[in-house]
Amino acid sequence: MARRQVDEVRDGVELTSLDAEAFDGAGVTKRALLDHLDAVAALLLPALADRPLSVVRARPGQAPFMQKNLPRGAPGWIPTVDVWADSSQRTVHYPLCHDRRTLLWFGNQRAVEFHPTLVPHGATTTGELVVDLDPPDGAGFDRVVAAAHPVRAALAELGLAAAVKTSGATGLHLVVPLSDPLPVDDAFAATRAVCARAAALAPGVATTAFIRDDRGGRVFLDPTRVGGATLAAPYSPRARPGLPVSFPLTWDQLDRVTPADFTVGTVAGLLAGRPTWAELRPAPAPLPEVLLTEGRAIPVPRVAAMHEGKRRKRARERGE
Repeated sequence: MARRQVDEVRDGVELTSLDAEAFDGAGVTKRALLDHLDAVAALLLPALADRPLSVVRARPGQAPFMQKNLPRGAPGWIPTVDVWADSSQRTVHYPLCHDRRTLLWFGNQRAVEFHPTLVPHGATTTGELVVDLDPPDGAGFDRVVAAAHPVRAALAELGLAAAVKTSGATGLHLVVPLSDPLPVDDAFAATRAVCARAAALAPGVATTAFIRDDRGGRVFLDPTRVGGATLAAPYSPRARPGLPVSFPLTWDQLDRVTPADFTVGTVAGLLAGRPTWAELRPAPAPLPEVLLTEGRAIPVPRVAAMHEGKRRKRARERGE
């Protein structure tokens, strides 16, 4: 078998096909992807450390796909953790990404997106709340920005504050640091309450409706990013044309930027003089007990949607 052509070696990792597209339609080379990962490694790696990692990979001629298991043939120096997945009834061998060479190895495998779990492996508590803002299809970025402001206002009423970053796709991620760790279930309840309060402040803009058809063109405030759920890491590219990047912002920048401003081709040049994601995180604050009381009374969205779906199906069958 002919040996593959190695274009470059970084940190002992052989890099190949650097001048090819990162994926079909990316409009960006694999070299640009690797250069970006190299430039942000010191900022990205802390968000990945000790957290089971899912990546979105791309292969020539194929659409990007989510991969959880460490691929066969991966170097033996990449550690893994075994996690039982109830949904698929199997053990998933998640990789851990602790260092630059692992990050470069994944980049060479055309891993474009990096989605760590929100808590380290084995953790049962969390020190933050996360609100994921998901705009309706085709909505402009101004719509999701308009929905972020009532979330910020709802938090301020409670003595809480959030850091904000673009998702790298069409949405925003708001992260609320807490001074005292919470059990994951309590964090989920508190996040549901925050989202409900924010939606009540701007009912024409934001919604907590889990069923997409019930959102009425409003931005969905998703409270489900907690515990073992994943989130695109700060500075991670996204598998979209141009390879936009999940990028931290100050609140006063929100009305003046678009996700397309932050790509693998621009981010390295924007880092100097800008505060990092860690520096943008506000001081941790205590969680008001009222949020737990309110949140525990709000049904878990996925469960509520499942029961509502069954109810609607029965109604259709009865001709109602």
